[in-house]
Amino acid sequence: MADIAVPLDTIPISPNGTMTDTTNGSTSNVVTVFDDADNFNVKHPLQNTWTLWFTKPPTGKQDWNELLKEVISFNSVEEFWGVYNNITPASELAQKSDYHLFKQGVRPEWEDAQNKHGGRWHYTFKGSKANDEIWLSAMLAAIGETLEESEENEVMGVVVNIRKAFWRIGLWTRTAGQPPKGKAADQEDRDASRKRLEHIGIKFKEVLKLQAQEMLEFSGHADSAHSGSSRAKAKFAV
Repeated sequence: MADIAVPLDTIPISPNGTMTDTTNGSTSNVVTVFDDADNFNVKHPLQNTWTLWFTKPPTGKQDWNELLKEVISFNSVEEFWGVYNNITPASELAQKSDYHLFKQGVRPEWEDAQNKHGGRWHYTFKGSKANDEIWLSAMLAAIGETLEESEENEVMGVVVNIRKAFWRIGLWTRTAGQPPKGKAADQEDRDASRKRLEHIGIKFKEVLKLQAQEMLEFSGHADSAHSGSSRAKAKFAV
């Protein structure tokens, strides 16, 4: 698989089912998912493979692992659209449902080895019906690798939670702006880590189309686990 991400908004697809090479203007008879969702014959690789997970509403006293289901993995633009166009929109999910879109190999859990020292940017919207356009933008920003520099590897995944009176979108990160417990780090390291996370937060705030006065908050997973709630006190906000 190629190690160079393809900008999702620059794929030159023409209406008649051909793709134009922007370097020389030539065309080739290829079919993309935009032409035929079942029989496309060209793929534009993503930088990472991503896995979609679903949390179904509980019907009784069920363990989290019983509710969390792995749906499918994909590693190309075409496969993403093939998945997205064939699943229930976030706006139609039942209350207490969640979609999780994470890098392959990372479970959407605080305890996962790649998450346990991390945290998340999150914003809670009023109303129980999600905005599909905003959720789609969040997913595209994640799989398109547009929220961070390529060598940072901070973004682990994005989540949408559907609840009775609100819906929430979160962006999970590998670190939480401070060293893991028991490990020393100087102030310069802490400042650099926080600055990196704030930069991601600012970009994510733009993706969510939030106004300047609307605060996107960051919480550490360790704090959430300690408090027993996903709504732990925010470490900082943008």
